[in-house]
Amino acid sequence: MTQPATAKIPFGGDYNPEQWPQEVWDQDYRLFDAAAVDTVTLGVFDWALIQPAPDVYDFTLLDRIVERAVAEGRQICMATATGAHPAWLARAHPEVTRVDFEGRRHRFGQRHNSCPSSPVFRRLSAELARRVARRYAGQPAVIAWHVGNEYGGACYCELCAAGFRQWLRERYGSLEALNTAWYTTFWAHTFTDWDQIEPPSALTEHWRGPDHTAFQGITLDYRRFMSEAMLANFTAEKAAIRESSPDVPVTTNFMGMYQPIDYHRWAPHLDFASWDNYPPDDTSQVRMALTHDLMRGLKDGQPFWVMEQTPSTTASRDVNPLKRPGLMRLWSWQAVAHGADALLFFQMRASRGACEKYHGAVIGHGGRADTRVFREVAEVGAELERLGGAVLGARTPARVALLFDWDSWWAVEMTDGLSRLVRYQQVVSAYYRALWDVGVDVDVVPVTKDLEGYDVVVAPLLHMLKGDVAARLEAVTARGGSVVTTFLSGRVDEDDNAFLMDVPGPLGRLAGVRVDEWDARGPEVVNPVQLRDGDDEIEVASQLFFEIVIPDTAETIGTYGADFYAGTPAVTRNTFGAGHAWYIGAGLEQAGVSWVMRRVLARHDIELRYPAVRDLETAVRVTPDGSRVLFLLNHRAEAVEVTADRSGIDLLTGLRVVVGDPVEIAARGVMLLREED
Repeated sequence: MTQPATAKIPFGGDYNPEQWPQEVWDQDYRLFDAAAVDTVTLGVFDWALIQPAPDVYDFTLLDRIVERAVAEGRQICMATATGAHPAWLARAHPEVTRVDFEGRRHRFGQRHNSCPSSPVFRRLSAELARRVARRYAGQPAVIAWHVGNEYGGACYCELCAAGFRQWLRERYGSLEALNTAWYTTFWAHTFTDWDQIEPPSALTEHWRGPDHTAFQGITLDYRRFMSEAMLANFTAEKAAIRESSPDVPVTTNFMGMYQPIDYHRWAPHLDFASWDNYPPDDTSQVRMALTHDLMRGLKDGQPFWVMEQTPSTTASRDVNPLKRPGLMRLWSWQAVAHGADALLFFQMRASRGACEKYHGAVIGHGGRADTRVFREVAEVGAELERLGGAVLGARTPARVALLFDWDSWWAVEMTDGLSRLVRYQQVVSAYYRALWDVGVDVDVVPVTKDLEGYDVVVAPLLHMLKGDVAARLEAVTARGGSVVTTFLSGRVDEDDNAFLMDVPGPLGRLAGVRVDEWDARGPEVVNPVQLRDGDDEIEVASQLFFEIVIPDTAETIGTYGADFYAGTPAVTRNTFGAGHAWYIGAGLEQAGVSWVMRRVLARHDIELRYPAVRDLETAVRVTPDGSRVLFLLNHRAEAVEVTADRSGIDLLTGLRVVVGDPVEIAARGVMLLREED
């Protein structure tokens, strides 16, 4: 089972008619028609509505909502209504609410407030999912099931402590193995009974917040456990759905690069990935592209859904910038370019009250069709209708892989003795940006991914080496590929214990270097790095982290220009088999990262698409029938003109383009060029 079967890219979003009287529904559907909205997500937060008391289930209103959507010809993404538990449940079973990191038992309120280890919560949420599915499983308009909503909210209660201990028993088998993994001879931490183990929190191993822990192994395992505890609630609801709906695909909406949950652990259990895209500002195009590629990589390249995006503003930040004219359309097509097979909004109509009443919506409080936001939404809806199913199911033919690893993210940011200023996302984004800038398609994949099909594998901050990843990276270069890794890589095993060997541990043979020392400084310290490869030479800045690298078999490509290690290697390249392994030992600025990556790409004759045109993004999707569609997305506030390097037809306008033609792409404009021979 993969994605829902649809004739075109679904367009619409989160719709909550239970908040409105009947006359508003009538107005909504007239406006949905005007905007070509064909899909609604229903019932996400309807638990209290459907189950107002422990033994009472009332589908009267939801039946009317579903019946109206069907009568209006809409597809339905049907939620299990378990996005937030009702007040009566918290009153009857106080243990259902979370205990937070500081040890406080929450009372009823907000959302993300359910203990993932609570048997009562799991039983009742699964039962609600069972009843929702049983009621609507036979409805052909239901094209997908939406479980929960934006899972999150770690818990540290006694139920979670007991669940953690059981999880540890299954993982380690014995206290001896656990004590070894956690290095508990340090600070008299040896455990002699499973019941002695406490969840790592502000009351136990942590100080100054979740990223400061005395025992990284304990905290790392608790984050793994919490990811899987929340997953168990998802799989319980999915199993309940499957009792009456064996074929309709099931998903839940992820939150992109969300640190608390390892989405790679969840991916096998979803029929298709979906996520909520809420960029923090107007200049997040690279961050969004990286996250789209990460979501696509969760299911081995299968298209995903954008389950939520705002048409205008959010309501969850200190400041909530408005999407400038054209940005919503541009960013919607960017999602499609990177593999989205659905574009849905939160919210379809603005709520009257509570914390999201000023969150952007397709339809504002005034219910008007002549607002700028509504006109732009309608424009995208019309374009999707014209596009039809032309790119549905299309895949990305990437020859470059970027490894993304939640365990490394967790470990590198909670380890003392390195640098609290080095942030995993920022480093990964810098290497991704170097590829994005030159129009290279990238698969963002887990460290467990089969790397056989890639010419280039980029592994920034691969701090933790799990399984046979080092051997598989060696295999990439042995057959002629290139591997790029960075400072702080190859430091620890899967228990977060240092390797008893020179840094970069098992990557040392591949990299052809050892790291003798390292120097972490504040952002005010800048060390210039001279990069040279043949006649190609550039000087760039480096900051935050500087490794003192001793070459073994590697050649020096970049050298430091200051401090006592001036003249020593900062960047190296090692011939390994028929390929190369690059090691970047310094926190290079973007210009340096981009210089290295262009050298890597040049060796493999990987196509660079319009590398000299700033902020012109390109991506290719290949349809099931073999057609190639080139997306051109202009992220600039002014038009750009390029010379066509291939012939084709723009699927949005019908314009025919011939190789050599001048092609103008409007400010924040897009083209979808179906290539022709």
